[in-house]
Amino acid sequence: MFYEGAIYRPPSEAGSLILQITVGCRHNACTFCTMFKDKRFRIKTYEEIEQIIAEARAYYPQAQRIFLADGDALTVDTAVLIKVLDKLYQNFPRLNKVGIYGGPKDILRKSVEELKELKDHGLNIVYLGVESGSARILKAVHKGVTPEEMIAAGQKVMASGLLLSCTVIIGLGGKAHSREHAIETAKVASAINPHYLAGLTLLIDQDALIMGSIQRGELEILSPLECLREIKTLVEHLEVTDCIFRCNHASNYLPLKATLPKEKEKLLSQIDDVLERNQTERLRPETWRAL
Repeated sequence: MFYEGAIYRPPSEAGSLILQITVGCRHNACTFCTMFKDKRFRIKTYEEIEQIIAEARAYYPQAQRIFLADGDALTVDTAVLIKVLDKLYQNFPRLNKVGIYGGPKDILRKSVEELKELKDHGLNIVYLGVESGSARILKAVHKGVTPEEMIAAGQKVMASGLLLSCTVIIGLGGKAHSREHAIETAKVASAINPHYLAGLTLLIDQDALIMGSIQRGELEILSPLECLREIKTLVEHLEVTDCIFRCNHASNYLPLKATLPKEKEKLLSQIDDVLERNQTERLRPETWRAL
């Protein structure tokens, strides 16, 4: 299938056919991430992509969902992406959903009109890694954008009519900045008001640059209960409308899901039930040290 290196996709794209139209990540500087460190970023040529589509069709002609990889495939020129989308729908008669990762810088480079065009040609959903809403933390992890730029990127996707799924990283500010991380992240997420919001717990790869901060004592990893308190603070400060919230990734200590704001009090009650009774037996074991 012409894959280069390890392939990553959002949890919700587990059943999708994954087509790699870019290799690696253009930004590739986030201190917590090692997913694309072994790759040199490049955009595949349209001829290469045509070959990929042809081979994929031979193996999976009935594919209904396709995810375009790698880390920021939205960086591809809009005209080329439109050609790719048209080709996909021509070759997969049952196709009804196409998803893509969109880095904030890549989104900001495109106009709302361009994003609308992509939607018109069959792109359905963009996945945006917000990570944190704190200017301090975004700078510390080398995300490369400010909270204001992150909001602008998210709002641009929302204005286009595309579905938007945002992820944030629980524990990214460590113990010292946990509350700031939760509150500021809630502010950014609320300003974007995405269709989907997912909280993933910080997992540390031994080769990640952020490991240096941990070893020097600059970043203290949150305990499972501290992660849960951070999620509670985040949810308390969220002001979204009709947002599907999930913290049920394998990294999360307590699987949580709700539609906000409708189920906000129910979600907070579920968290409080564990915190107030110190029900650590209901939590998944710590996993970050094993990576």
